[in-house]
Amino acid sequence: MTAVAAPRYGAVARAADAETLPGAAGMIRLLLDASHTGGAVSVHQTVLRNGVVGANPHLHTGSSELFYLISGTAELLTGDEVVTATMGDLVVVPPKTGHAFAAAPGCDAELLIVITPGIERFEFFRDLVRVQTGELERAEFMAGQSAYDTHPASSPAWTRVR
Repeated sequence: MTAVAAPRYGAVARAADAETLPGAAGMIRLLLDASHTGGAVSVHQTVLRNGVVGANPHLHTGSSELFYLISGTAELLTGDEVVTATMGDLVVVPPKTGHAFAAAPGCDAELLIVITPGIERFEFFRDLVRVQTGELERAEFMAGQSAYDTHPASSPAWTRVR
């Protein structure tokens, strides 16, 4: 990742200006990418409907990922443990730790997700939508994940729950 100078007066994400990516069972709102925060954080909001998986097990080698539950109920893998989180709960996953997340079965979940230090991730999410709409081959998407410090991880705990 290229070093980015810190913004002089901080960063502001306005909901009205944020890019929203639709999904079959939810949405992703792109709030701040690493280039907006001098590399400090990247932030997005995710809404998952009725037990939908937001991300399968993966890890980041250089960043922590924070999951704040705005509403609903979610299952989050952190290491070897699956945690059920509800409104107001915060789960922090350190670097090099496998993690995954989903709305709990039969539930919706709305999460604010923060990666720190930030990783340029907006194009990752756009590519994910392109895979879902058939505009991008899944194999090509998977092959490019390391550019976003996203690496597949295996998890017997997640497999048991999901």
